[in-house]
Order: sequence, then C-alpha cells, then structure tokens
Amino acid sequence: MRVLFAGLASAGHTYPMVPLAVAARDIGHDVHFAAGEHVHAPLRRLGLNPFRPADSFYEIYAEDLEPDLARLRPDLVVHGWGVPDAGVAARRAGIPALWHGFGRMFPPGIGFERPTGGVHLDICPPSLQDADFLSTAERLALRPVPFAEPGDFRGPLIYLTLGTAFGTPEVLTTAIRGLAALGVPLVVATGRVRPEELGPVPDHVTLHAWVPQAAALARADLVVHHAGSGTTLGALAAGVPQLVLPQGADQFANAEALVSAGAAVRLLPGELSADAVTEQARKASSCRDAARVIAAEIAAMPSPDEVARERLAEVK
Repeated sequence: MRVLFAGLASAGHTYPMVPLAVAARDIGHDVHFAAGEHVHAPLRRLGLNPFRPADSFYEIYAEDLEPDLARLRPDLVVHGWGVPDAGVAARRAGIPALWHGFGRMFPPGIGFERPTGGVHLDICPPSLQDADFLSTAERLALRPVPFAEPGDFRGPLIYLTLGTAFGTPEVLTTAIRGLAALGVPLVVATGRVRPEELGPVPDHVTLHAWVPQAAALARADLVVHHAGSGTTLGALAAGVPQLVLPQGADQFANAEALVSAGAAVRLLPGELSADAVTEQARKASSCRDAARVIAAEIAAMPSPDEVARERLAEVK
C-alpha cells in the first residue's frame, strides 16, 4: 500500500506524525511525506521520501497537493490537523484520508481551522482530551511517541523549553534565574532565542539552541515549558511533573487541562517572576503521582506499529 503523509513544515506538527509513518514504512508500505523543506532532513534520514508539494512552503492547500496525488496515486492520505486542505484534495481524488492530531483538540480562535468530520488518529490520552471532541468525533487512539534526534544526558535534571515560536529572552531569563536557584542541573532549549542573548548563566545551567527532547525528558525530574502539545505529551509519557508557563495559541487550554488533572502547576504571564518560578518548581513534585497515572494511560494506548498493522489497511 502507498501512504502519503502531509503536514505543516514545523517540528510541532510534523514530528507527532513520524512514528506512524516509520511504522508503516517498517511493515513494507511505500511511504511519502508532503511538507515544506524545513522538516525534510530528518524525514529523508528516515526514508520517508519527503517532498514539497507545488509552491507550498508551510501550509498545504488542496491545489498544491492535487498534482502529487495524480503522480503518486496513494491508497491512503494521512494529514495533520493543521493542513485540512490535504483532506479536501484527497476527497476530490476519491482517496481515503485520516486526520492526524498533534495533541489535545485546540480551542477556536488560535489561527487554525478546527477539524470536523472524518476519522481522527488521536494521540491525546482520553483523560486530557477535550470532552466535546471525545464524545462526538470518530477516533482511532494512537499512542504519542516522542520523536527526536538521538541525544545523551545525565540525570537527574530540569529541562526548560518555550518551544520554537513563543520564547523571548525576558521570559527565558526569568525562568532560568528561578530554576537555577534550585541547584539542580538545568538544560535549556532556547528555541528561536540565541543562547548569547541570555547572558552569563551558572555552571550548572547549559544553553542549547536545540535539544533532542526525548533524550532530555528521559532524564528529567521536572519539565518547565510553554504547554505546547509536543512537550506536554512527551513529559506525560515520561511520567514527569511539569511547571507550565503558557504564552499563546493552544497553550492556555493545555495548561488548564494539565492543572485540572493534577499533573502540573502553572504560572500565567502576569504571575511570572524568578521567585514565583522557584516556588512553583518546588511545588511541582506533588504532581508526580498524577503524572505517572497518565503515563500508564498513554502506555496502554495502541502503538504506532499496532495501528499501522491493524488499522490503516481497514480505512476505505
């Protein structure tokens, strides 16, 4: 079977789809991946045949993908929530299509069209998923498996990231000051902020423009982040307590769900100070049991290999 994956050209949207694409490749399916060049390098290393459809660089519109559907003639299209027109193009061509989520169903008004109808590969554990989506959508559960380049860290450590779109020197500097006061090794992914913009840091703090996140999460005792979907699910799968500092988009809704589940503590933008970060980071240890319960829930979800073997071929 030939399967075409399509996603936004960003790590937060493409990487959640990679484990299923790799699983489909591993059982012999011919896998291709439509996305902008920004994410081509890791996809190419994995043998997922990435290409940029038409003139698309980030978003993919129906007319962008239609020539490639005619060229590749896939049996199935799996497209991310962020590229709804990929599903439109598939329907026009008479090709079955699946939505692939990137986390909890996002609230309206954040700049994305909320997906409706069709079958969803849902990587969010049900205990955290939006209640309306959970009760109304046709869903196939799929275990979220963090994808990242290999890396090696020594634990225990605190991992700090504000993702690739929302970090600022001011917020990162404040968070670093508050976390450094704990005296625990601190690994910081600075994202769009250059490490040199953050000034000198204590010896037990290391700054990286990019961090192999799955490796850092495996060694972390605390994850401090923006409540982006990928980091949220990765930390939950690792059973690690979280301190969330939401900045925008779907992050406030994700943070609310984490706090309600007891898996995280939270600081809103108006509450942020170094002292508050120190205080809340200490309180986060109380979230460990709830985080481990959700980790067990995630571990029980069908793996990408199971879904690739047992469910993809059923989609007609």
